[in-house]
Amino acid sequence: MKVNSMDFDNPIGCYDAAVQELIVIDDILSAMVGVEGRHVLIKIVHGKHDDVTFQVDPSMDLALQELAKRIFPLCRSFLLINQFVESRSQFKSGLVNHAFSAALRALLIDYQAMVAQLEHQFRLGRLSLQGLWFYCQPMMGSMLALSTVIQKASENNFSGSAVLNLLQNQAKAMAGDNAVRLLLEKMTQCASNAYLSILERWVYEGVIDDPYGEFFITENKSLQKETLTQDYDAKYWRQRYSLKDGIPSFLANIAGTILTTGKYLNVMRECGHNVQVPPSENSKLMSYGSNHHYLECIKAAYKFASGELLNLIKEKYDLLGKLQSIKHYLLLDQGDFLVHFMDIARDELARKPDEVSVEKLQSLLDLALRTTAASADPFFEGVTCVVERSSLLKTLGTIKDLEVSQSSSSSSDPEEPVSITALETFSLSYKVLWPLSIVLSRKALTKYQLIFRFLFHCKHVDRQLCGAWQMHQGVRALNTRGTALSRSSLLCRSMLKFINSLLHYLTFEVIEPNWHVMYNRLQSANSIDEVIQYHDLFLDKCLRECLLLLPELLKKVERLKSMCLQYAATTQWLISSSIEIHSPEEPTDDSIRSNKAKQRKSGNVRQVLKSTTGSVAVMDSVLKFEKEFNAELQSLGSILSSSSQAEPYLAHLAQSILGVKNEKNGL
Repeated sequence: MKVNSMDFDNPIGCYDAAVQELIVIDDILSAMVGVEGRHVLIKIVHGKHDDVTFQVDPSMDLALQELAKRIFPLCRSFLLINQFVESRSQFKSGLVNHAFSAALRALLIDYQAMVAQLEHQFRLGRLSLQGLWFYCQPMMGSMLALSTVIQKASENNFSGSAVLNLLQNQAKAMAGDNAVRLLLEKMTQCASNAYLSILERWVYEGVIDDPYGEFFITENKSLQKETLTQDYDAKYWRQRYSLKDGIPSFLANIAGTILTTGKYLNVMRECGHNVQVPPSENSKLMSYGSNHHYLECIKAAYKFASGELLNLIKEKYDLLGKLQSIKHYLLLDQGDFLVHFMDIARDELARKPDEVSVEKLQSLLDLALRTTAASADPFFEGVTCVVERSSLLKTLGTIKDLEVSQSSSSSSDPEEPVSITALETFSLSYKVLWPLSIVLSRKALTKYQLIFRFLFHCKHVDRQLCGAWQMHQGVRALNTRGTALSRSSLLCRSMLKFINSLLHYLTFEVIEPNWHVMYNRLQSANSIDEVIQYHDLFLDKCLRECLLLLPELLKKVERLKSMCLQYAATTQWLISSSIEIHSPEEPTDDSIRSNKAKQRKSGNVRQVLKSTTGSVAVMDSVLKFEKEFNAELQSLGSILSSSSQAEPYLAHLAQSILGVKNEKNGL
């Protein structure tokens, strides 16, 4: 905007140069503290980008105008800083802005003292305009740098860590001007004191004392520790306390450690374990600098909190004992209770899932636990039973976060069996209380249950085949060579070898070695997060090596198990259709004469092989079972062999399966 001399009461141009200089000095001294003069006007522009402009009487001597304009940036900086101090001292601006404003106010006091001294020199007639410019030089760079900072802070409405980062960046940018850099570093330190006080309470007490939301750690109070036993995603541990944007640059590399330290202290407080990092004379975080002492304090606090929580969970809450107990039941480490349970719960488990009484199963489970060696386990009362509504394959397809391998042949959704019983959907669970639920979360227990369901059904198949084998052994006294019974006996043996090889692989080549690796790692773990990591790694590895994350292989195994169950269910028909049972009152001449020796051994009931054409149907059934089983077994062996290059652990199972096949062929 063009300035006219008529805007001023008395144009300064009517005076000579010497008088003009005195008038200009007086006006500039006033402008330096934000007061308009007679021939220097101040225009403050308010808005998103606050700014200050100065207007001088155009009739002023040109040399004086030029010198005055050199001093105006200092006047402008004072006005902007002063306005920032007044606005950011308000309650809503936050602790960092409060501390920064207090430091700026102290600087402005020094600045105003300098102006007062210059004015005193002026009154004594010892100050020229050139001298005024000279004396302003030391403050010029600092005030300009600070005005740049506060303008950016005002325009972006910065608070908290954003203000600290802005100050640090500006200090780095002024590395060539040592005085300005030191001033900005001092301002950063003053502003950070309030922030470090929040940090200190967090890493020493696990408390977020952040009334203005400036801290880089946020708390989600809607997530409660009780959700760990129901929430599959375990959001409490990951999201109750979390990092947010705007981490101060001097804490960026250690932000994760800071978050974890407070989380550990919180867990202990939630347990009623009152713990606080031991104070020491050098543990205060009220300042930071190039010596990085604050980093050492944070690391020491983390080490203490981590060790205390780990000892609490291991010693007081006996984490390793609980894991061992879970292994007994959900990984079938102790099988005597399971045998007893499957005997007494046979009828209930044969029902459809929606017809099963979970309460009755629970009472039978309690009976099995109390009457077997499991009763010696101090944690056996935590075992509960669950009956799911879908098959294992379908359950695996619906659980997220499982890294299920995809293949062209298994890309479609798993098919639900037409009719399933509780034997396919039965599972155990385990009652876990805080703080062990941090490690044994809903997600971890779900993985245990998937492994249990697979093992449990394999055990069921093994029991059924053992029953079929016993029935074959009951007719060993007969000469069955070349008959359907002989062929059936060999098939039963092959099936038993298959299921036993599978169970041996699952228990002794997958679960046991991986368990020992995890257990040894847990013994040397340094933090609860390492414990969680090792435990999750164990479960994920077991899931994959147990074929539960390989749907193509799992479907083959399930198909083979289904064949085994079908065969076991028809064994009684196969045997009864192959022999005749006679009492002594109903003798048969030919058969008795040919089996006289065997009849003497059999007592009152005699078993006689049928030689009628009805045995042809039995032979056809046996051959059909044998053909389908061998085809599936060979197919599984081929897939295992081809997959063992990508998944080396499958080589052991392939060897066992191919061994079953070769032995069968040898027979």
